[in-house]
Formats: sequence, C-alpha cells, structure tokens
Amino acid sequence: MKRIRKRELLIKSREAMLAAVQIYNNPHITFKSESFITLAVIAWTYLLHAYYANRGIDYRYYKQKGERKYYDRTKHGAYKHWELERCLNEKASPLDSNTANNLRFLIGVRHEIEHQMTRQIDNSISAKIQACSINYNYYIKKLFGESLGVDQELGLSIQFSPIVPEQKDMLFNNDKVISNLNSFITSFEDSLTADEIGNTHYAYRVVFTRIDGKRKNTLTDEVISFIPADDPRAKGLNAEYTIIKETEKKKYTGNDIVLKMKEKGYSWFNVSMMTSYWKNDLGSRDSYGVYVTKHQWMWYDNWLPVIEKYCENEQKRREENDDLTLRPSAIVKLMKDAGYDRFNLWWLDTMTIQKGISREDTAYALKDKYGNTLWKREIIPIVKDFCEENRERLISNIQHVNWQEYHE
Repeated sequence: MKRIRKRELLIKSREAMLAAVQIYNNPHITFKSESFITLAVIAWTYLLHAYYANRGIDYRYYKQKGERKYYDRTKHGAYKHWELERCLNEKASPLDSNTANNLRFLIGVRHEIEHQMTRQIDNSISAKIQACSINYNYYIKKLFGESLGVDQELGLSIQFSPIVPEQKDMLFNNDKVISNLNSFITSFEDSLTADEIGNTHYAYRVVFTRIDGKRKNTLTDEVISFIPADDPRAKGLNAEYTIIKETEKKKYTGNDIVLKMKEKGYSWFNVSMMTSYWKNDLGSRDSYGVYVTKHQWMWYDNWLPVIEKYCENEQKRREENDDLTLRPSAIVKLMKDAGYDRFNLWWLDTMTIQKGISREDTAYALKDKYGNTLWKREIIPIVKDFCEENRERLISNIQHVNWQEYHE
C-alpha cells in the first residue's frame, strides 16, 4: 500500500508540473505565472513527500508526548501533511540551498497572489519560473530515476518565453507590479547574497542578442545569438534559426479560422468541415500549425489561404448543385417556411424510415465527396405528403398550408 501511495505521489507530481508548464506556454492564458506557481508548489510538495516516504520520514504533523505521537487532523479527520515550506526546512531535505531559495521565493509570491488580484507579473518573475522548471526536472531524475524526467514531455517552449533580468531598480519603477508584490520581491532578495541571486538554481536568465562584435551581456546564464542569413557564419545554422523563428508565428484556434471564413461569406463553414478537409484531402496538417499543449492545436497564418481556397471551391460546388440537390438542413428549412414549424431532422429521418427510402437509394439521394447525404428534389413531394399526413403534430397553430408557391 505504501509503495502504491509513493507511486501515486510521483505520478501526480509530474502531472502537476507538466500542467504548470503547459498553462504557462499557452498563448491564450493571461493568468500564467499565478497558475504556474500554484501547480508547481503542488508538484514539489508531492515530490518531497514521495522522497521522505522512501526515507521512512514521517511527514505528518504531530505532537510527541512521551513515546506516543498525537497526529494533527483536519476537521474531517484526515492527517495534516507538511506543506512545501515545512518540507524545505527539514534537515533531511535533498535540495540544495539555491533551489530551496527559488521555491521559497515562489511560495512568497503565492502568498501574495492568494489574497488579491495581481497585474502583469510574468516578466518580473519569469527567470524564477524557468529555474523552477529546470530544477524540478533535475531533482525528479536524481531522486527517482531518469525515466521520470519531464524534459522529454515538453521541449523548448518555456525557454523561449519572454525573460528579463530581475533588478530592484526596475521593480520600483514598474507600474505593472503592485506595491505589495514589489516589496516582497525586494525584501526577499535583500536577504540573499550576490552569489545566491546569481545562481542558476535560483533564477535562470536568457538573453537574445545579435552578433555584432560588441561585448555580450555577462549577467545572463545563456546567450542565444542571431546572425544575418547572408553572414558566412550562418552556414549550417539555418535549421536552428528557423526553429527560433517558428516560435514567433501568429497562431489561431479552429474557431478563429471558422469566424474568419464566415466573415468572408462562407456561413455554412464549420470546424467539422475543416477537420474533414485536412484529414481526407490533405492527409496531414503538420506544416500548417502546432500543438501548444497536449490537446490544443493552433493554426499558422499559412493555413488561411489554403482553407479559403477550399471554401471558395466548395461554395462553387454548392451553387452548382443547388438546382439539383438539397442538404437535409435545407429540406427542414423548406418545411418550416411552409408552416410545419415542428419539422426537424428527426422527423426527416422518421419519414425516410416510414416511406422505406434509403439514403443509398440513387433515385432520391446521393453522397458528396465526404460521404454526406444530399437529397434530390424528387424527394420534396414525398416529404410534403408526409407533413400533410402529420400536420397536427408538425404545426403548432393549425392553419392551411398553400403548397402552390413551394411546389416549384
């Protein structure tokens, strides 16, 4: 049972950290840092609980009276386990002091954001978040084996998030950081030595710079240099340069694409049609977008002309077929316009069953290239007769229906 519990702690710890990074890298979420910190604190807490369980260290709160332990419990009777700060203070903690400082910093920020709304704080603490992610991957592999590392689950996204050096002068003049958080950051770092503040386990800073012969920033932990495409030194580096450029592409959700197509007049277009198009016609969408999280696909700009061309061709095909065929929704609209306001797709299916008409019957139906049913206009008189037979069930307020204007 204890072994199962330790495994469950590790699984949930990894998932919490993966979720934290996925949320932080999601371009549609503005509550990034706050969400990351909350989930990361949980991830580290469970990781240390699993470690202490392995060492046989009781990480529950209790009072010792003689040789007997009296455990603290919640009002519902559950044991009270150590929070992350208590785990860090334990003498047997496996973490180095700089990693612990990083976590204490994030815990302090979490205490501030628990009690009031924060403004844009991402750029102010992103170096600490980067270090937290790297530290976690290092320690879960060190303590529990390489196979549990999270670096293979998520690639470089977080490393290319906007990161700026933390300096107290900037904090005092940054109106995007509210005063209480500003005060906490400054006072916390006042308690650290210069070596501790500069340690990569506490904060991991990255600078992007163009190579121009000038001295690079010496206060960062990693320098990623850009050089002109025609520079001799660029030979063999284009692949890496392209990777960096890819992270800057504008992205769209499926609903964003649908909205853009509807704005161009393709009111019939929807996500299902787009999915059917790239799966059945293109076979792949890999060159037109990217997964920003495990389940969230985003489209690049180069997808817009491709899908617009599809919509243009589909619109022409629809207009050519309008005189010969009707989609089920068009038949429903025709019947509703004729006064059968309760008629819907369910009634249309009921009619085909009662009349013994198959969707495969070429006398009345055919399939489009995606396998969707199109009804020939020869079906209209049959639908009309069915509606007349069931008019008391299909008309809210019974009235005479003049079919003369719909017959043609």
